[in-house]
Amino acid sequence: MKSHINEEVGLNIRRTREEHGLSQEELGALAGIHRVYVGQIERGEKNIGLRNLEKIAKALYVNIKVLLDI
Repeated sequence: MKSHINEEVGLNIRRTREEHGLSQEELGALAGIHRVYVGQIERGEKNIGLRNLEKIAKALYVNIKVLLDI
């Protein structure tokens, strides 16, 4: 079952990634996580842990608040 918060955070990650001109594979490499996991997060299929959220925020050079803006 997908959570509304998962979908919102996933959309924020996707939007920010696309603004930076990165593919899911490139973001995964920069963040040290698998590209499949990036896709699952962006679609709201996975609960993202705080450590992975922090890794993604750092890879995108944004404050974690940007990704949590729901």
